[in-house]
Amino acid sequence: MEEGEKTLERNKRPVRLVSAISALLVGLLFTTIIGSTSAYAAAAKDAFTPNSLGLEVQSAILIDADTGQVLYQVAQDEVRPPASMTKMMSEYIVLEEIQQKRIKWDDIVTVTKEAASTPADGSQIYLAEGDKHTVKDLYIAMAVGSANDATVALADHIGGGTEQGFVQKMNDTAKSLGLNSAHFTTATGLLDTTVISAADLAKFARLLLQKHPEFLDYSKIQSYKFRERDKEPMINWNWMLGSNKDVPSFKKFAYEGLDGMKTGYIGAAGYCFTGTAKRGDLRLISVVMGTSTKEARFYETAKLLDYGFNNFEKKTVVAPKTVVKDAETVKINKGVSKTAPIVTANDITFLVKKGAAPQISAPKVTLQTEDKLVAPIKQGQVVGTATYSYKDADTGETIEKKVDLISSENVDKGSWWRLMFRAIGTFFAGLFNGIVDLF
Repeated sequence: MEEGEKTLERNKRPVRLVSAISALLVGLLFTTIIGSTSAYAAAAKDAFTPNSLGLEVQSAILIDADTGQVLYQVAQDEVRPPASMTKMMSEYIVLEEIQQKRIKWDDIVTVTKEAASTPADGSQIYLAEGDKHTVKDLYIAMAVGSANDATVALADHIGGGTEQGFVQKMNDTAKSLGLNSAHFTTATGLLDTTVISAADLAKFARLLLQKHPEFLDYSKIQSYKFRERDKEPMINWNWMLGSNKDVPSFKKFAYEGLDGMKTGYIGAAGYCFTGTAKRGDLRLISVVMGTSTKEARFYETAKLLDYGFNNFEKKTVVAPKTVVKDAETVKINKGVSKTAPIVTANDITFLVKKGAAPQISAPKVTLQTEDKLVAPIKQGQVVGTATYSYKDADTGETIEKKVDLISSENVDKGSWWRLMFRAIGTFFAGLFNGIVDLF
């Protein structure tokens, strides 16, 4: 090898060394990135609560809207921030105020400085101080667009001019409804100091639908143009609405029969959703809390609802007008007859696993006393109750259902003559028994 070539070879060695070191560093960096990503993914997966359905949630629950029966749960009693699902309580209070005639849908609300100053980092309808809008328009903005400023405007209107006045009403309402885990600090749910469990959220959602079924008329609105000058309408954050089946961007999320209720997100809560769907005569309510993305909250909800609709059915265990064993009659005072035949007023139905034969306990019967059942007694008159119990083999939960017991016949009041002879007969029967007891 000539000197020049040797010099060139010597000059190449450092270059090769640098290249080798660079390649090694790139490899280490790539490995670190991949490792970090894997570790992050593993950490995210570890944050989810293990469960048999493979739900990627921190807590969840599925219940029957009719009875409140729990069909599935994951850490249901864990207290967490509900984010904008808080607005369900705000919506409930507005509906209560309207029902009690303290406000009306067409009342004009003047937007306060507090409402107009709502932080811009969340959903809003961009209200300005002094703007005037109807209760109904603001309610729809809250229900459909999850507008924080519209929520605060309504809270100020109902709460004596301040959001905190309304928050006190929220907490008082939660207490009266038995939502023991609930603590509200805002009307919107923007602060992570507002907390509630999935179990109490589902319980509340059921109460809301029972007392104010009109809630669904608003929660299922797909879009709403708040002001005539607005370029675009607000779009419902609930992408799972069954009516979205024909909307290209939401088609993959649309769920048959789903018509409510409320989404939510803040950093401390993750992505959340309280949903409800009805198929046939079965309505279910689900809550998922702490999912990882906007889309995930709907995918996990679909898993829960599918589990409910695919695995449970209603079974009637007692038909209407059934005679209850050992409670076939009830004593009547001053009637043509001394007793009246009684039957169940309606059926008793439980939600059970498909194909299962529910084991129902003997009913607990409570009958009104004779002194309260004074003739005449009308057919269909309530004379007592029977309570049936069913124990879910999977959850261990005992579900009770109470049915009224009614008279199946009219019992007229006895004539004076009849009642007199009955009293005489009762007197001598008592006297005879008293004499027999002496011997």
